Amino acid sequence: MSHSLFDLSGRTALVTGGNRGLGRAIAVALAQAGADVAVACRSGQADETMAAVAAAGRRGLSLAADLSDPAAAAPLVERTATEFGRLDILVNNAGIIRRAAAMETSFEDWQAVLDINLSSVWACAQAAARVMAPQGGGKIIMIASLLSFQGGIRVPAYTAAKHGVAGLTKALANEWAPLGINVNAIAPGYMVTDNTAALRADPERSRQIGERIPAGRWGEPEDLAGAAIFLASKASDYVHGHTLVVDGGWMAR
Repeated sequence: MSHSLFDLSGRTALVTGGNRGLGRAIAVALAQAGADVAVACRSGQADETMAAVAAAGRRGLSLAADLSDPAAAAPLVERTATEFGRLDILVNNAGIIRRAAAMETSFEDWQAVLDINLSSVWACAQAAARVMAPQGGGKIIMIASLLSFQGGIRVPAYTAAKHGVAGLTKALANEWAPLGINVNAIAPGYMVTDNTAALRADPERSRQIGERIPAGRWGEPEDLAGAAIFLASKASDYVHGHTLVVDGGWMAR
């Protein structure tokens, strides 16, 4: 198989929440595959990511966007397309998690998680599709979760949002595949990120999780690099509406 299938030279990408964790790893992987990369985060300061993009010999752009307000999505996409002249890849990664028992979860926390993890995901995807369709196509990658399939514990809003992301991925793929826009998702397993710090700090929960992962370890953000490049490249041109699980074998257990 030709490596050119995975070559992103001449492509431009926008990664939300790309200043750390999974977003940073994906942004750097796309740059190493040849893409110019814009990164959006609340502060607009994604210095480490930008340094890694530059080290890969690609152009980087750091943008401030508060995606707790879904109305911020369209201006973010428009600015990226204006700065780069086009938009070929969107990675919908920005997200938060609030942990509490279901009966103790406040409506404010519920709404905050849904706004960022689902409503802004929808808004970014819609804005990106409006740019990509006249170009003849593009790639939209959602970040789902194992909790797109399972219920989890003490994370009702996060679970609801991630189930929504999985469904939205299919719905948008159905409409946009004829336009040349591939909409797919990556569902990471238990990864070493800020969002899982509380789990990793809990000896009992950390032990339980580790014992179920056939690969014998928690995932690192870099473990998503290959999946992201695949879904962003020509290699996935006939892949639509799929959620690719990258979980060390958790779901097979």
